[in-house]
Amino acid sequence: MENYLFGIRPLTEYLAGGGKPERVLIQQGLIGSNFQKLFAMIRDQKVPFQMVPPERLNKFKKHNHQGVVAFMPAITYHSLADVLKTTLEAGETPLLVILDGITDVRNMGAIARSAECAGVHALVLPEKGNAPINADAIKTSAGALTRLPVCKEQSVVHAIGFLKECGIEVVACDDKGSQILYETDLSKGTALIMGSEQRGVSSAAKKMSDRVVNIPMKGKIASLNVSVATGIVLFEIMRQRLFG
Repeated sequence: MENYLFGIRPLTEYLAGGGKPERVLIQQGLIGSNFQKLFAMIRDQKVPFQMVPPERLNKFKKHNHQGVVAFMPAITYHSLADVLKTTLEAGETPLLVILDGITDVRNMGAIARSAECAGVHALVLPEKGNAPINADAIKTSAGALTRLPVCKEQSVVHAIGFLKECGIEVVACDDKGSQILYETDLSKGTALIMGSEQRGVSSAAKKMSDRVVNIPMKGKIASLNVSVATGIVLFEIMRQRLFG
């Protein structure tokens, strides 16, 4: 079940305290100074919003929504910088997964499940362009999304730039990659980029990557499901780190 926050003042206070909803529905035609203050905060903080007719909010009529309904995050997001700092201070070799446009919540959940099992330190998501982390995603992940740190960054490119500055090797997985997965040294601190179900890793992310690897295949089907491919790469990284 999704979580909601209703009303102009509660959402204003939530935003003022540093919170960020997934998105906000705003009834068309709202006026007043309190709403104008809230709307300015929504725009300044780049919160996704949609102006909707009054009937769109009918299912929330039992709540005093005042024409404003915010969809709240199903999990608590973490700071990428904090996760990286904690990992390095613990003497561990960082392993992160960047999701570049994963649009299916079931794939999101399956990737999180494999990531948690493989010892990934965090999933990194852009603010826009990915499937929402909702109840379905959490269920598919077998609860991994409630245990595995998830970081939401401004964009994939922004996250890659930060990680490279921190000395993390960025590796994209793509069926046209120039390096074979099993011939690539992935024992160092690594951020793995997995792309969308339709277009794969974006060209901008591939250009910024240190390596672009492919998974060799013998069948006639052109590509693997992204969650399956993620599991294959992660457990190859795990094999290299545990057994050399």
